[in-house]
Amino acid sequence: MWPRKPERFVSRITRETLALVLAGGRGTRLGGLTTDRVKPAVPFGGKFRIIDFALSNCVNSGIRQIGVLTQYMAHELIQHIQHGWGSFRGEFGEFVELLPAQQRVGEIWYQGTADAVYQNADIVEMHEPEYVLVLGGDHVYKMDYGTMLGFHVEHESDVTVGCMPVPRGQATGFGVLDVSDTGRVNAFVEKPADPPPMPGQPDMALASMGIYIFRTEWLLDRLRGDALDETSAHDFGRDILPGAVAEGCAVYGFPFRDPGDDRPGYWRDVGDIDSYWSANLELIGVTPELNLYDQQWPIWTYQEQWPPAKFVFDEAGRRGMAIDSMVSGGCIVAGARVHHSLLFSNVWVGERTTIADTLALPNVRISRDCRIRRAIIDANCRIDDGTVIGEDPAADAERFDVSRGGVVLVTREHLGQDRRQRPRHA
Repeated sequence: MWPRKPERFVSRITRETLALVLAGGRGTRLGGLTTDRVKPAVPFGGKFRIIDFALSNCVNSGIRQIGVLTQYMAHELIQHIQHGWGSFRGEFGEFVELLPAQQRVGEIWYQGTADAVYQNADIVEMHEPEYVLVLGGDHVYKMDYGTMLGFHVEHESDVTVGCMPVPRGQATGFGVLDVSDTGRVNAFVEKPADPPPMPGQPDMALASMGIYIFRTEWLLDRLRGDALDETSAHDFGRDILPGAVAEGCAVYGFPFRDPGDDRPGYWRDVGDIDSYWSANLELIGVTPELNLYDQQWPIWTYQEQWPPAKFVFDEAGRRGMAIDSMVSGGCIVAGARVHHSLLFSNVWVGERTTIADTLALPNVRISRDCRIRRAIIDANCRIDDGTVIGEDPAADAERFDVSRGGVVLVTREHLGQDRRQRPRHA
């Protein structure tokens, strides 16, 4: 019966799987947050990077052969991988390899998701995996890929697609699966105007999460054929999957569910400023959907060794406090009030400043007598004394970027500051 409640599944199958994390997208909808860094390298949740969630899912699932495919603005991402994910033991067959576009098949960059894998086909063959797991490095979620691998093997599938139920009206921006009661895919449609409904739920549709499991031999054969097709966009969602379904290959959809209560699992795209801001602030809640305190499924990352956060001064109008907030290591709240906000590592907030509904990314310095609300302050920004952000939309729009939802993005370019230099605390 499809679907059924998933179970943890770590076995020989996971050890025979190579994971390829696609981490080369520009992430242009995040505006200034991706001017000098690729989207998977964008900070998230106080101390992590977005890519840490996909990599942690691999490690926690028992998959320890991982390739990270990079392309645009990759320096910050490469540094993070080298510093935080370099502890694997090569003699045990474990690795996290960085795979930049090496132009093995011509002087071209990655042309699409399928082409990115094809350009690394020789590396896939060298590792001789039984299965290849392809996933994006730009989504925030916790998922046991072992369970999906078990489903893939049990159904003798050529391709298994991770999918999420979404309201049909919201599914027009996704690849959508039309599936039978057993989960076999009857059709795969990219961004349809009229999404096909889920079996038994006419108001919902199954949206692709961009997570795919392939039999290695089948995948490489398909990629070779696709590379020769001059009409192809060389993309899994546009070309490989629709073609496989049309030819009668065994393509199945795997519904992503929370193993604790069998509801649809937590998954966030964080593809634009509003979704990024809201997904971070969700973490402040008493019982957020994404539990960063889950010791059974930890999120691993590289973190500098900062001292504990500190709150100083206790006078009227000059009292260091944080209410309904998350404050990371290295932060100093010096006579300021922080409300419903998230301070990333090594943030300093000065006297008589008030902050509300705001993300302050790593190494931000906010000076005295500032008022800031509904904002994202990018890493390494220095906010001068008396700055007001988030109170006058017209004034904000003249200096900064303002999202559709009214969130103000402040970067060092906006402030005329050198992005490479960290501000010093007072």
